[in-house]
Amino acid sequence: MRIAIIPARGGSKRIPRKNIKPFAGKPMIAHAIDAALRSGLFTQVLVSTDDDEIAAIAREHGAQTPFVRPPELADDHTPTVPVIAHAITACEALGWEAELACCIYPGVPFLQTDDLAGGLTLLDQTGADYCFPVTEYPSAIQRALKRGADGRMAPFDASNELVRTQDLEPAYFDVGQFYWGRRSAWLNNPRIHSSGVGLPIPSWRAVDIDTPDDWMRAEAIHRSLFTGH
Repeated sequence: MRIAIIPARGGSKRIPRKNIKPFAGKPMIAHAIDAALRSGLFTQVLVSTDDDEIAAIAREHGAQTPFVRPPELADDHTPTVPVIAHAITACEALGWEAELACCIYPGVPFLQTDDLAGGLTLLDQTGADYCFPVTEYPSAIQRALKRGADGRMAPFDASNELVRTQDLEPAYFDVGQFYWGRRSAWLNNPRIHSSGVGLPIPSWRAVDIDTPDDWMRAEAIHRSLFTGH
């Protein structure tokens, strides 16, 4: 059994009510729910939340909310892994035994069903504990600079100052869309990045929405790509 778990707490501070704020004509969380449902990969699509309004909207858009996330797992400092581990054990109490669980973040309006499928395939092929999408940094991190109080610049690593960027190994970052994981990993291994394989995706899909400026940028990108204006 494969389940999708969308963690969506109610206490977003930088963008109040971010998970249900309208984006491109529907609540933000609905984009994640729709992608999970359309993928056809999951027996159950669930939302883990502590918020009654989020739960109601999630159900309106086809997800299930069979349990309430406890308060101790719904603050600003709660990592992702304990939230998914709680959801898995709550599902097992209902008789839903999940071999694989995919955590899908709620703020992912550019999530593609092909990426969800590709992540599952890569997880199966490699036998890794986790799989998640990554994309390349736009600049070579080996030539990163630091700025002093007087404005003077200096390389973090002087040995790479004169190395051509094309001769440096590409570096990747986690785009924060979804994490496929095995049940045993979610319950016992909190180190997603060092225990996972990366699925490369185009940089235009790596849109992290944490601030109002991020939200405006994402709306502009969505209008340009999907509405033509």
